[in-house]
This record gives sequence, structure tokens and C-alpha cells, in this order.
Amino acid sequence: MFVFAKERVDEKTFISEEKIKKQLESATPDPKKVRDILAKSLSKQRLEPEETATLLNVEDEEILEEIFEAARKLKTIIYGNRIVLFAPLYIGNECCNDCVYCGFRVSNREVLRKTLTDEELKEEVKALVSKGHKRLIVVYGEHPKYSPEFIAHTIDLIYSTKFDNGEIRRVNVNAAPQTVEGYKIIKEVGIGTFQIFQETYHMPTYRKLHPRGPKSNFAWRLYGLDRAMIAGIDDVGIGALFGLYDWKYEVMGLLHHTIHLEERFGVGPHTISFPRIEPAVGTPFSENPPKPVSDKEFKKLVAILRLSVPYTGLILTARERPELRDEVIKLGVSQIDAGSSIGVGSYSSTDEEVIKKSQFLLGDRRSLDEVIYELLKDGYIPSFCTACYRAGRTGEHFMEFAIPGFVKRFCTPNALFTLKEYLNDYASPETKALGEKLINKELEKFDEKNRKTILEGLERLDRGERDVRF
Repeated sequence: MFVFAKERVDEKTFISEEKIKKQLESATPDPKKVRDILAKSLSKQRLEPEETATLLNVEDEEILEEIFEAARKLKTIIYGNRIVLFAPLYIGNECCNDCVYCGFRVSNREVLRKTLTDEELKEEVKALVSKGHKRLIVVYGEHPKYSPEFIAHTIDLIYSTKFDNGEIRRVNVNAAPQTVEGYKIIKEVGIGTFQIFQETYHMPTYRKLHPRGPKSNFAWRLYGLDRAMIAGIDDVGIGALFGLYDWKYEVMGLLHHTIHLEERFGVGPHTISFPRIEPAVGTPFSENPPKPVSDKEFKKLVAILRLSVPYTGLILTARERPELRDEVIKLGVSQIDAGSSIGVGSYSSTDEEVIKKSQFLLGDRRSLDEVIYELLKDGYIPSFCTACYRAGRTGEHFMEFAIPGFVKRFCTPNALFTLKEYLNDYASPETKALGEKLINKELEKFDEKNRKTILEGLERLDRGERDVRF
């Protein structure tokens, strides 16, 4: 068993470069084999590495379209037509790592360092709430000042900051790996998912791109979510930064990480993220990544991730431009950020130098209302739902619902409630009209008993009540 000690940097891990490369090299994408794998995935079973490798090696356009169609179908089976919305909130960009691709790296003299004060954080939260946000992911650099106690304090402050009818109801965390005791401190304030991206699962590349700082320890980061789960945080998120190494290898790394968590803790990751590297201020490496991923490859990897881990939420970020996001959402995405700004303090101010406080550049700068309008046009239910988290349906208990496809039975009514709340309090007239039309259409899909219950909840919202849950 792995010993959680920072000095054990060369300990053998569950990621085997030799095994992954052998799995990729030996997988032959025979059409019948591919179709059998798709059938397994559509029965809501997680794929084995050899099966995912087979899908990754598909080049035939007709078979690839079958993969895309299966991904679209599977997403509907498990999650329905809802898309969960959130926003990133950067608390501070101090960092002692020197990751060559990151705008926050310690050696970057062009970035402006900033950590929000309590009052500044409150203003950021108010600005986000005033647009309709209910879910955040808070982001911190890796620095001694961002201790577990500091992280817990900022999250507690976010939850306690109310504005008009609004509030933040779920805070997910993207922060440095912690000790078990550190995670316990953060857990106490009621966080959602704790997210750590391995960046690349290819150890030689990892060591080259992380030359100094705590993040240079591959194993300490890789087992960071093990320690979170030992500490009682049962919703964790994994991810890779695509463009640093071969994209097929990274997909396999994500799957092996998923299997490791399943085998050790009985539950896989709550979310998987797959951002592509984007340009960052003062970071030439980011403008010419060593293994760029094309749009076609990006769509393929998203579809295969959906098929490989049917129960897990897939997160598509605003790094991507709007038109590509609209295409990729259809391939199995369940969560997106919207109305995002990633400069420290940039929601509540019009600082012209915000780009110098940002980790990278965004591709989608649409407002939250614009994104919601487009989702409604495409027939999706924009959701700010936090009901499962606050009802205790997390971790293994959540997967009991997610794997058989029961999530949409809980989530569709609650998604409609949170959409109605947004329409009443924040939406533009055009978005409100489109949203009301979609709600009425969705109501027709329920039996009489459930329709009556949902209508009662919608009427309570119209009377001024908030935070109605199914």
C-alpha cells in the first residue's frame, strides 16, 4: 500500500506507462468489437482500459459517428437533458510552484499577484449572486498562505454572504493537495467536490513540466484525492490538462485513476474535467503546447470519456470558444461554467489589468444569461440544483442513484425549480419567455401525480419562496 509521505516521490503508483502504452498499441478497433463495447456502455457499465483503448483507436468516420451517437444517447439516459451551471471564483494567485505552462508560476514576473481580502471576497460573491449564480468552484494557488484554515474561512464567508434573494448553495474546491488532517478542516465547512487535476499522467513529462515546488512530486499529487476520501470528502474530481502529452494516453490515465478510486473506496470520481491548454500572460510555453489537441480529437475524447465512465459528471469549461462548446455539450457533458471571469477580483471590478491576474485566457466570454438562453434554445434545462448534495446524496450514495439512471428523477424537477428561480429573479425578458415555454414542455413528460407536485413547487416560487426542493 502506498505510504502518504512527501519524500516517497519514486514510490510505484497505480499509473503504469508500460501498461497504458501496451493497452493502446494492442487495441484493434474491429467494428463488431466496437459495437459490443458501445452496447456495454449503454447498459451503464464502466468500461475496462482495453475497451476504452479500442474506442480511442477508431479512425473510421462511420464508426466514429456511432461512438458520438452512443455518447449522446448515454448522457440522456443517465442525466436527461439538464446542464448544471457554475462559475469559477479565484481567491488568490500566489504560488510557489513553477509549472512551465501556468500563468501563476512563481517565476512569472508579468502576472500581478493578488489575494482577496474578506471584504473583496464578499463583493465578488455579491456580484456573482446578482447574476443568478448558485454554485461555485473556488480556486487557489499553492502557497503557504492558502492553508486549510484559510480555505475553510473563505468558503464559510462565501456561504454566509447573501444578496437580495440569492446565495451560494454549493462551493466546490480546486486547491493544492492536502494532508488528511488538512482535508478534515476544509470538510467541516460543508464543501462540495474537491478537485485535483493531475495535469499529465505521464510521469517523465510531469517531472519535466514541474521542475520545482511542492507540485513537482508526482505521487503526492496523484494520491491527493485518496487522502481527501480518507478524510471523509466523498465527492472528488479528477482531470488532465490536454496538450501536455498524448491525448489518448491522458484519457487512459483518467480511466486508470477512476478504477483506482473504485477499487480502493468503492466509488469513482464525482466529476472528470478535460481542459485544453490555453495561452497565459508571460507564458510562451502555453502558446505552443507540445501535444496540441485538435477540435476533432477533443470531441472524440469527450465522447469516449462519457462512454468509459457513464456515472460520472463531465465538466466542459469556458476555455473553449462558444461554437465548439455548443457542439461538445451534445457528446455527454453534464456541467459547464458560464459568465466566467478568472482574474482575481474581476467579478466586482472593471480592472483593466484583470488579464494580468488571470491564470489563462478564456474562449467563451458570454454572460450567464446569454449561455442560459442558448441552452434553452437547444432544448436543455439549465440547472443550479444542489439538492443531492444537501440531502446527503453524495459519494457512494450518489452513485447508487447515478449508475442506474435514477438521477434525472431527482434532478429534472429540481432543475426546473432552480431554472424558475433564475427566470423570476435574474433573466432577461427573452430568456424568461423561452424558459417558461421549456418548463411547460417538460411538465408534460411527468405523470399526473408528479406534475401536480412540481406545479405546486413552481407556484411557491412565484409567490416569493426560494430554495424549493423536490
